Amino acid sequence: MKINITIFVLLIIPICVFSQKEKKSAYKFTEIIRIKDTPVKNQQRSGTCWSFAATSFFEAELLRMKNEEFDLSEMFFVHLAYQQKAKDYVRLHGKNSFTEGGQAHDVINIIEKYGVVLEDAYHGLEYGEKIHIHSEMEAVMKAMLNIYISNPNNKLSTVWFNAIASVLDIYLGKIPEKFKYNNYDYSPLSFSKHLGIKKSDYIELTSLNHNPYYQQFILKIPDNWSKDLYYNLPLNDFMQTIDNALENGYSICWDGDVSEKCFSFKNGVAIVPEKSWNDLSEKERKDLFKSIVAEKEITQKSRQKTYDNYTTTDDHLMHIVGISKDQNGNKYYITKNSWGKDSNLYNGYLYMSESYIKLKTIAIMIHKDALSENITKKLSIK
Repeated sequence: MKINITIFVLLIIPICVFSQKEKKSAYKFTEIIRIKDTPVKNQQRSGTCWSFAATSFFEAELLRMKNEEFDLSEMFFVHLAYQQKAKDYVRLHGKNSFTEGGQAHDVINIIEKYGVVLEDAYHGLEYGEKIHIHSEMEAVMKAMLNIYISNPNNKLSTVWFNAIASVLDIYLGKIPEKFKYNNYDYSPLSFSKHLGIKKSDYIELTSLNHNPYYQQFILKIPDNWSKDLYYNLPLNDFMQTIDNALENGYSICWDGDVSEKCFSFKNGVAIVPEKSWNDLSEKERKDLFKSIVAEKEITQKSRQKTYDNYTTTDDHLMHIVGISKDQNGNKYYITKNSWGKDSNLYNGYLYMSESYIKLKTIAIMIHKDALSENITKKLSIK
Protein backbone atom coordinates (compact mmCIF):
# COMPACT_ATOMS: atom_id res chain seq x y z
CA MET A 1 0.00 0.00 0.00
CA LYS A 2 1.33 3.42 -0.92
CA ILE A 3 2.28 5.72 1.91
CA ASN A 4 0.12 8.82 2.26
CA ILE A 5 2.13 11.83 1.08
CA THR A 6 1.27 13.89 4.16
CA ILE A 7 2.55 11.14 6.43
CA PHE A 8 5.54 10.68 4.11
CA VAL A 9 6.45 14.34 4.54
CA LEU A 10 6.10 14.11 8.32
CA LEU A 11 8.34 11.06 8.44
CA ILE A 12 11.07 12.27 6.16
CA ILE A 13 11.49 15.98 6.83
CA PRO A 14 12.68 15.80 10.47
CA ILE A 15 15.54 13.45 9.56
CA CYS A 16 16.63 15.29 6.41
CA VAL A 17 18.12 18.49 7.82
CA PHE A 18 21.87 18.75 7.25
CA SER A 19 24.60 21.14 8.29
CA GLN A 20 27.00 22.36 5.63
CA LYS A 21 29.74 20.07 7.05
CA GLU A 22 27.57 16.98 6.54
CA LYS A 23 26.94 17.53 2.83
CA LYS A 24 28.49 14.61 0.96
CA SER A 25 27.41 12.70 -2.12
CA ALA A 26 28.80 10.03 -4.39
CA TYR A 27 27.17 11.87 -7.28
CA LYS A 28 28.89 14.78 -9.00
CA PHE A 29 26.32 16.64 -11.06
CA THR A 30 26.99 19.02 -13.91
CA GLU A 31 24.15 21.30 -14.97
CA ILE A 32 23.29 21.11 -18.65
CA ILE A 33 20.08 23.16 -18.59
CA ARG A 34 18.71 25.27 -15.76
CA ILE A 35 15.43 27.21 -15.87
CA LYS A 36 15.20 30.25 -13.63
CA ASP A 37 12.81 29.61 -10.74
CA THR A 38 11.70 31.15 -7.43
CA PRO A 39 12.89 30.18 -3.92
CA VAL A 40 12.01 26.80 -2.43
CA LYS A 41 8.97 26.85 -0.14
CA ASN A 42 7.64 24.41 2.44
CA GLN A 43 4.21 22.80 2.36
CA GLN A 44 4.96 21.66 5.91
CA ARG A 45 2.33 19.36 7.43
CA SER A 46 -0.22 19.73 4.67
CA GLY A 47 -0.97 17.53 1.69
CA THR A 48 -0.94 20.49 -0.68
CA CYS A 49 2.04 19.59 -2.90
CA TRP A 50 -0.20 20.10 -5.94
CA SER A 51 -0.63 23.78 -5.06
CA PHE A 52 3.02 24.35 -4.16
CA ALA A 53 4.31 22.61 -7.28
CA ALA A 54 1.92 24.30 -9.69
CA THR A 55 2.38 27.69 -8.02
CA SER A 56 6.16 27.30 -8.38
CA PHE A 57 5.61 26.35 -12.01
CA PHE A 58 3.53 29.46 -12.72
CA GLU A 59 6.00 31.65 -10.85
CA ALA A 60 8.67 30.30 -13.22
CA GLU A 61 6.36 31.01 -16.14
CA LEU A 62 6.10 34.62 -14.99
CA LEU A 63 9.88 34.83 -14.80
CA ARG A 64 10.01 33.52 -18.37
CA MET A 65 7.23 35.75 -19.70
CA LYS A 66 7.74 38.95 -17.72
CA ASN A 67 11.24 38.57 -16.25
CA GLU A 68 9.74 39.48 -12.89
CA GLU A 69 9.61 37.45 -9.69
CA PHE A 70 6.24 36.98 -7.98
CA ASP A 71 5.44 35.18 -4.72
CA LEU A 72 1.96 33.77 -5.30
CA SER A 73 -0.32 32.45 -2.55
CA GLU A 74 -0.65 28.65 -2.49
CA MET A 75 -3.40 28.75 0.14
CA PHE A 76 -5.61 30.90 -2.10
CA PHE A 77 -5.80 27.93 -4.48
CA VAL A 78 -6.27 25.45 -1.60
CA HIS A 79 -9.22 27.42 -0.17
CA LEU A 80 -11.06 27.63 -3.48
CA ALA A 81 -10.29 24.06 -4.54
CA TYR A 82 -11.83 22.77 -1.30
CA GLN A 83 -15.01 24.68 -2.08
CA GLN A 84 -15.40 22.93 -5.44
CA LYS A 85 -14.38 19.56 -3.97
CA ALA A 86 -17.13 19.92 -1.37
CA LYS A 87 -19.75 20.66 -4.03
CA ASP A 88 -18.69 17.67 -6.15
CA TYR A 89 -18.50 15.36 -3.12
CA VAL A 90 -22.09 16.18 -2.13
CA ARG A 91 -23.44 16.11 -5.68
CA LEU A 92 -21.93 12.65 -6.14
CA HIS A 93 -23.24 11.43 -2.78
CA GLY A 94 -19.75 10.94 -1.35
CA LYS A 95 -18.49 8.98 -4.37
CA ASN A 96 -15.81 11.55 -5.25
CA SER A 97 -12.47 12.36 -3.67
CA PHE A 98 -12.40 14.82 -0.77
CA THR A 99 -8.82 14.92 0.52
CA GLU A 100 -5.95 17.37 0.81
CA GLY A 101 -4.59 16.14 -2.53
CA GLY A 102 -5.07 17.53 -6.01
CA GLN A 103 -3.54 18.04 -9.43
CA ALA A 104 -1.69 20.79 -11.28
CA HIS A 105 -4.79 21.72 -13.26
CA ASP A 106 -6.59 22.65 -10.04
CA VAL A 107 -4.43 25.77 -9.89
CA ILE A 108 -4.95 26.89 -13.48
CA ASN A 109 -8.68 26.12 -13.21
CA ILE A 110 -8.89 28.44 -10.21
CA ILE A 111 -6.82 31.14 -11.91
CA GLU A 112 -9.23 31.03 -14.85
CA LYS A 113 -12.36 31.26 -12.69
CA TYR A 114 -11.32 33.21 -9.60
CA GLY A 115 -7.92 34.77 -10.27
CA VAL A 116 -4.74 34.80 -8.22
CA VAL A 117 -3.30 36.76 -5.27
CA LEU A 118 0.12 37.40 -3.79
CA GLU A 119 1.38 35.57 -0.72
CA ASP A 120 1.48 38.87 1.20
CA ALA A 121 -2.26 39.24 0.58
CA TYR A 122 -3.22 35.74 1.71
CA HIS A 123 -1.12 33.52 3.99
CA GLY A 124 -3.85 31.02 4.92
CA LEU A 125 -2.76 30.75 8.55
CA GLU A 126 -5.62 31.68 10.84
CA TYR A 127 -5.71 28.69 13.19
CA GLY A 128 -3.02 29.36 15.77
CA GLU A 129 -0.16 27.73 13.86
CA LYS A 130 2.97 29.11 12.21
CA ILE A 131 3.06 26.24 9.71
CA HIS A 132 0.56 24.72 7.31
CA ILE A 133 -1.21 21.78 8.98
CA HIS A 134 -4.57 20.84 7.55
CA SER A 135 -5.51 17.49 9.09
CA GLU A 136 -8.02 18.94 11.55
CA MET A 137 -9.59 21.27 9.01
CA GLU A 138 -10.03 18.47 6.48
CA ALA A 139 -11.45 16.09 9.10
CA VAL A 140 -13.97 18.68 10.26
CA MET A 141 -15.19 19.37 6.73
CA LYS A 142 -15.30 15.68 5.81
CA ALA A 143 -17.41 14.90 8.87
CA MET A 144 -19.80 17.71 8.02
CA LEU A 145 -20.09 16.61 4.39
CA ASN A 146 -20.85 13.03 5.42
CA ILE A 147 -23.66 14.30 7.63
CA TYR A 148 -25.11 16.25 4.72
CA ILE A 149 -24.89 13.17 2.49
CA SER A 150 -26.71 11.06 5.11
CA ASN A 151 -29.60 13.49 4.54
CA PRO A 152 -31.05 13.69 8.07
CA ASN A 153 -33.60 16.34 6.98
CA ASN A 154 -34.66 14.26 3.95
CA LYS A 155 -33.32 17.02 1.74
CA LEU A 156 -30.26 19.24 1.72
CA SER A 157 -30.59 22.50 3.60
CA THR A 158 -29.99 25.78 1.82
CA VAL A 159 -27.01 26.62 4.05
CA TRP A 160 -24.84 23.49 3.93
CA PHE A 161 -22.30 25.02 1.58
CA ASN A 162 -22.17 28.25 3.61
CA ALA A 163 -21.20 26.14 6.61
CA ILE A 164 -18.30 24.53 4.70
CA ALA A 165 -17.16 27.90 3.34
CA SER A 166 -17.21 29.27 6.89
CA VAL A 167 -14.89 26.50 8.08
CA LEU A 168 -12.42 27.44 5.34
CA ASP A 169 -12.71 31.13 6.25
CA ILE A 170 -12.07 30.35 9.91
CA TYR A 171 -9.03 28.17 9.32
CA LEU A 172 -7.45 29.81 6.27
CA GLY A 173 -8.98 33.29 6.33
CA LYS A 174 -11.43 35.00 4.02
CA ILE A 175 -10.41 35.42 0.40
CA PRO A 176 -9.42 39.07 -0.15
CA GLU A 177 -11.65 41.03 -2.48
CA LYS A 178 -8.85 43.48 -3.22
CA PHE A 179 -5.13 43.88 -2.51
CA LYS A 180 -2.35 46.26 -3.44
CA TYR A 181 0.50 45.68 -5.86
CA ASN A 182 2.84 48.51 -6.91
CA ASN A 183 0.42 51.00 -5.31
CA TYR A 184 -2.50 49.81 -7.45
CA ASP A 185 -5.59 48.01 -6.18
CA TYR A 186 -6.31 44.64 -7.76
CA SER A 187 -9.00 42.03 -7.39
CA PRO A 188 -7.84 38.41 -7.78
CA LEU A 189 -9.30 38.34 -11.30
CA SER A 190 -7.86 41.68 -12.40
CA PHE A 191 -4.45 40.59 -11.08
CA SER A 192 -4.54 37.36 -13.08
CA LYS A 193 -5.35 39.44 -16.16
CA HIS A 194 -2.39 41.68 -15.33
CA LEU A 195 -0.11 38.63 -15.07
CA GLY A 196 -1.32 37.20 -18.36
CA ILE A 197 -1.67 33.56 -17.26
CA LYS A 198 -4.25 31.89 -19.52
CA LYS A 199 -5.70 28.42 -19.00
CA SER A 200 -5.81 27.83 -22.76
CA ASP A 201 -2.00 28.01 -22.89
CA TYR A 202 -1.44 24.96 -20.66
CA ILE A 203 -1.91 21.25 -21.22
CA GLU A 204 -1.36 18.04 -19.25
CA LEU A 205 0.15 14.90 -20.71
CA THR A 206 0.70 11.30 -19.70
CA SER A 207 1.83 8.03 -21.32
CA LEU A 208 -0.38 4.97 -20.83
CA ASN A 209 -1.21 2.28 -23.37
CA HIS A 210 -4.75 1.48 -22.20
CA ASN A 211 -6.00 4.59 -24.03
CA PRO A 212 -5.39 5.69 -27.64
CA TYR A 213 -2.27 7.77 -28.23
CA TYR A 214 -2.48 11.41 -29.34
CA GLN A 215 -5.96 11.77 -27.87
CA GLN A 216 -7.33 13.14 -24.60
CA PHE A 217 -8.85 11.02 -21.85
CA ILE A 218 -9.79 11.31 -18.18
CA LEU A 219 -6.77 10.14 -16.20
CA LYS A 220 -8.05 7.70 -13.61
CA ILE A 221 -6.25 8.67 -10.43
CA PRO A 222 -7.97 9.60 -7.16
CA ASP A 223 -6.64 13.16 -7.07
CA ASN A 224 -8.09 13.96 -10.49
CA TRP A 225 -11.29 14.73 -8.60
CA SER A 226 -12.36 17.26 -11.27
CA LYS A 227 -12.12 14.62 -14.05
CA ASP A 228 -9.87 16.79 -16.22
CA LEU A 229 -8.51 15.56 -19.56
CA TYR A 230 -4.91 14.59 -20.32
CA TYR A 231 -3.24 14.07 -23.68
CA ASN A 232 -1.74 10.60 -24.13
CA LEU A 233 1.67 10.13 -25.77
CA PRO A 234 3.82 7.07 -26.45
CA LEU A 235 6.71 6.94 -23.98
CA ASN A 236 9.38 8.02 -26.49
CA ASP A 237 7.33 11.06 -27.53
CA PHE A 238 6.55 11.78 -23.89
CA MET A 239 10.25 11.89 -22.92
CA GLN A 240 11.13 13.90 -26.03
CA THR A 241 8.44 16.40 -25.03
CA ILE A 242 9.98 16.81 -21.57
CA ASP A 243 13.43 17.38 -23.08
CA ASN A 244 12.12 19.70 -25.78
CA ALA A 245 10.39 21.86 -23.16
CA LEU A 246 13.50 22.22 -21.01
CA GLU A 247 15.78 22.77 -24.00
CA ASN A 248 13.57 25.66 -25.07
CA GLY A 249 13.35 27.38 -21.68
CA TYR A 250 10.09 25.92 -20.37
CA SER A 251 9.87 24.26 -16.96
CA ILE A 252 7.53 21.36 -16.13
CA CYS A 253 5.05 20.62 -13.36
CA TRP A 254 5.58 16.94 -12.51
CA ASP A 255 3.22 14.44 -10.86
CA GLY A 256 4.46 11.01 -9.86
CA ASP A 257 5.49 8.34 -7.41
CA VAL A 258 7.93 9.14 -4.57
CA SER A 259 7.29 6.27 -2.17
CA GLU A 260 9.82 3.90 -3.74
CA LYS A 261 12.81 2.76 -1.68
CA CYS A 262 15.04 4.19 -4.38
CA PHE A 263 13.54 7.64 -4.12
CA SER A 264 15.93 9.14 -1.58
CA PHE A 265 15.16 12.77 -0.92
CA LYS A 266 17.70 12.64 1.90
CA ASN A 267 20.43 11.90 -0.65
CA GLY A 268 18.79 14.09 -3.29
CA VAL A 269 18.55 11.29 -5.84
CA ALA A 270 15.79 9.11 -7.32
CA ILE A 271 16.84 6.09 -9.39
CA VAL A 272 15.61 2.73 -10.70
CA PRO A 273 18.42 0.20 -10.03
CA GLU A 274 18.88 -2.65 -12.47
CA LYS A 275 18.28 -5.05 -9.58
CA SER A 276 14.88 -4.74 -7.88
CA TRP A 277 14.85 -3.73 -4.22
CA ASN A 278 13.76 -7.20 -3.13
CA ASP A 279 16.71 -8.73 -5.01
CA LEU A 280 19.30 -6.46 -3.38
CA SER A 281 21.36 -7.84 -0.52
CA GLU A 282 21.36 -6.03 2.81
CA LYS A 283 24.77 -4.57 2.02
CA GLU A 284 23.66 -3.47 -1.45
CA ARG A 285 20.68 -1.69 0.04
CA LYS A 286 22.84 0.02 2.63
CA ASP A 287 25.40 1.11 0.03
CA LEU A 288 22.90 1.98 -2.71
CA PHE A 289 23.56 5.72 -2.83
CA LYS A 290 27.28 5.48 -2.07
CA SER A 291 28.12 4.84 -5.72
CA ILE A 292 26.45 5.13 -9.11
CA VAL A 293 24.63 1.93 -10.09
CA ALA A 294 23.31 0.63 -13.40
CA GLU A 295 19.61 1.31 -13.95
CA LYS A 296 16.78 -0.60 -15.57
CA GLU A 297 15.74 -0.03 -19.14
CA ILE A 298 12.17 1.23 -18.97
CA THR A 299 9.65 0.35 -21.67
CA GLN A 300 6.04 1.31 -22.32
CA LYS A 301 5.06 -2.17 -21.13
CA SER A 302 6.96 -2.00 -17.85
CA ARG A 303 5.65 1.51 -17.21
CA GLN A 304 2.06 0.40 -17.81
CA LYS A 305 2.50 -2.58 -15.50
CA THR A 306 3.47 -0.43 -12.53
CA TYR A 307 0.49 1.88 -13.15
CA ASP A 308 -1.89 -1.08 -13.33
CA ASN A 309 -0.57 -2.85 -10.22
CA TYR A 310 -0.50 0.28 -8.02
CA THR A 311 3.30 0.46 -7.74
CA THR A 312 3.28 3.77 -9.60
CA THR A 313 0.75 6.14 -8.05
CA ASP A 314 0.26 9.91 -7.88
CA ASP A 315 1.95 10.45 -4.53
CA HIS A 316 3.42 13.87 -5.03
CA LEU A 317 3.82 16.87 -7.34
CA MET A 318 7.08 18.77 -7.90
CA HIS A 319 8.61 21.22 -10.37
CA ILE A 320 11.25 20.17 -12.94
CA VAL A 321 13.60 23.06 -13.70
CA GLY A 322 16.54 21.57 -15.57
CA ILE A 323 18.77 18.73 -16.73
CA SER A 324 22.07 17.54 -15.25
CA LYS A 325 24.51 14.72 -15.88
CA ASP A 326 26.53 12.76 -13.33
CA GLN A 327 30.24 12.01 -13.66
CA ASN A 328 29.41 8.94 -15.77
CA GLY A 329 27.31 10.91 -18.25
CA ASN A 330 23.90 9.67 -17.02
CA LYS A 331 21.00 12.12 -17.40
CA TYR A 332 19.00 13.47 -14.44
CA TYR A 333 16.19 15.99 -14.14
CA ILE A 334 16.70 18.83 -11.65
CA THR A 335 13.56 18.91 -9.55
CA LYS A 336 12.38 21.52 -7.06
CA ASN A 337 10.49 20.07 -4.10
CA SER A 338 8.27 21.80 -1.53
CA TRP A 339 9.68 20.39 1.71
CA GLY A 340 11.85 23.39 2.61
CA LYS A 341 15.27 24.70 1.59
CA ASP A 342 17.13 22.96 4.45
CA SER A 343 15.50 19.57 3.94
CA ASN A 344 18.25 17.70 2.07
CA LEU A 345 21.72 17.77 0.50
CA TYR A 346 20.73 20.04 -2.38
CA ASN A 347 18.83 22.88 -0.66
CA GLY A 348 15.41 21.36 -1.34
CA TYR A 349 16.11 20.14 -4.89
CA LEU A 350 16.77 16.59 -6.07
CA TYR A 351 17.96 14.76 -9.17
CA MET A 352 15.59 12.22 -10.71
CA SER A 353 17.22 9.87 -13.20
CA GLU A 354 15.96 9.41 -16.74
CA SER A 355 14.83 5.88 -15.86
CA TYR A 356 12.96 7.17 -12.82
CA ILE A 357 11.14 9.80 -14.86
CA LYS A 358 10.21 7.20 -17.50
CA LEU A 359 8.82 4.75 -14.95
CA LYS A 360 7.45 6.86 -12.13
CA THR A 361 5.89 9.88 -13.83
CA ILE A 362 2.11 9.94 -13.71
CA ALA A 363 1.66 13.16 -15.68
CA ILE A 364 3.11 16.58 -16.48
CA MET A 365 1.79 20.08 -17.13
CA ILE A 366 3.55 22.33 -19.65
CA HIS A 367 2.93 25.42 -21.75
CA LYS A 368 1.62 24.27 -25.13
CA ASP A 369 4.36 26.24 -26.90
CA ALA A 370 6.88 23.87 -25.29
CA LEU A 371 5.68 21.11 -27.63
CA SER A 372 7.64 20.32 -30.76
CA GLU A 373 5.95 21.13 -34.07
CA ASN A 374 5.57 17.42 -34.75
CA ILE A 375 3.81 16.64 -31.44
CA THR A 376 1.63 19.75 -31.75
CA LYS A 377 0.35 18.45 -35.09
CA LYS A 378 -0.22 14.93 -33.77
CA LEU A 379 -2.26 16.31 -30.86
CA SER A 380 -4.14 18.74 -33.13
CA ILE A 381 -3.36 21.62 -30.78
CA LYS A 382 -3.78 25.15 -32.11
